[in-house]
Amino acid sequence: MKKNYLESYQHVFFIGIGGISMSGLAEVLHNRGLTISGSDQTASEITKHLEELGIKIYIGHDESHIRPDIDLVVYTAAIKNDNPELIKAKHQGIDLMERATLLGYIMADYKQSIAVAGTHGKTTTTSMLAHILMSGELDPTISVGAILKGINGNFKIGHSDYFITEACEYNNSFHKFFPKIGIVLNIEEDHLDFFEDLAAIRTSFQRFIQNIHPDGYLIINDSIENIHQLTKNTSCQVITVGSSPSSTYSYTNVSYDKLGHSTFDVYENGNYLDTIHLHVTGSHNIENALASIATARCFKLSLEQIKRGLLEFSGANRRFEYIGTYKGITIIDDYAHHPTEIRKTIEAARHIDFNRLYIVFQPHTYSRTKALYKDFVEALKLADGLIITDIYAAREKDPGNIHASMLVESLSNFDLDIVYIDDFDEICDFIQKNCVPNDMLITMGAGNVNMIGPMLLKK
Repeated sequence: MKKNYLESYQHVFFIGIGGISMSGLAEVLHNRGLTISGSDQTASEITKHLEELGIKIYIGHDESHIRPDIDLVVYTAAIKNDNPELIKAKHQGIDLMERATLLGYIMADYKQSIAVAGTHGKTTTTSMLAHILMSGELDPTISVGAILKGINGNFKIGHSDYFITEACEYNNSFHKFFPKIGIVLNIEEDHLDFFEDLAAIRTSFQRFIQNIHPDGYLIINDSIENIHQLTKNTSCQVITVGSSPSSTYSYTNVSYDKLGHSTFDVYENGNYLDTIHLHVTGSHNIENALASIATARCFKLSLEQIKRGLLEFSGANRRFEYIGTYKGITIIDDYAHHPTEIRKTIEAARHIDFNRLYIVFQPHTYSRTKALYKDFVEALKLADGLIITDIYAAREKDPGNIHASMLVESLSNFDLDIVYIDDFDEICDFIQKNCVPNDMLITMGAGNVNMIGPMLLKK
């Protein structure tokens, strides 16, 4: 399905147009000359930006928004069957398309498409690689799951054959993609409201790998268990990255500066390539950078272009993002909502000099909290102080068998200060009374916990 197929439509309506990915896709089609409109539950900076482009935005969902001239409705996997706009579109016989399908069709228009997959690190790696491609003057089209400072948004429309996007495994969405280069950063248990177990997740990633173009490349972290089982039916070239000297791209001699930014040596097929400096915090970003370097080498970019791009990247929105300082307390916001991500974020923070590490943690989804409960306890106990707030439901309804206070009860067995507070204003009051200068405070989670930092700064 190429451009001329999409251009057979005249008016496309997006349900949930304010989402990070949906807004970018809406902008792409708007740029192609289609009439675009859409709805979202709440107004945001993203919806404001779309309105400034001339896109009609409705706040709230209502069947009256589905006008007679609309001939395609795009929706996300999170949209429920009882959505009035979806019901009206079905009743009117309007063509329906899921977000990932549209993204896959748009991606197919680009000869050099890159899909970044993995349980963790997709946004950061996509952002790193975007900066490298821009440094190499390749003018890529970029779709990233956060606001990226380098492009002043979450989407950039380029004018070349290069396209880079995140590839999410939830709902098997990335099965709709057929990239020239596929990146697999890691594979762990997550989204267990959809996947039965880790074996099902691995099977899903295996299908993604099989979809990579035969003349393309798979960039895969060699710490993933049993890589050969994942790659046995792929005909593309396999490039491994990791700490092992046997990897196609490996690293050694790691050091950190006072901000936790790393410097390391990179090797290509066992031969020293160069010394790399990063402008982001944490050891996990070394392997994210390694995957980006390997991809850039596939495009014959020079080491100088690669190094410049990595240095220009100072982090994506909500990825160990510095929010400000309140009465000597450093406030960081991080999107970590999986035990592995929490542990890596805490490890990254430990490279920085501070007094105590306080975390405000907002669990994300009931199913994830319940399924990975013991792992959450093991990761969160690495903090010095914890404020646990209510579970952010996202797409789920409360099943009644899991609550944030249960984490507090389990973590009370360890030597750390811990409290459960459900109200954000009360959390701010607690921080004012209990945190002192030179403490670090991290607001952590994929929900709206990021509101707390700005609330403190306003005080």
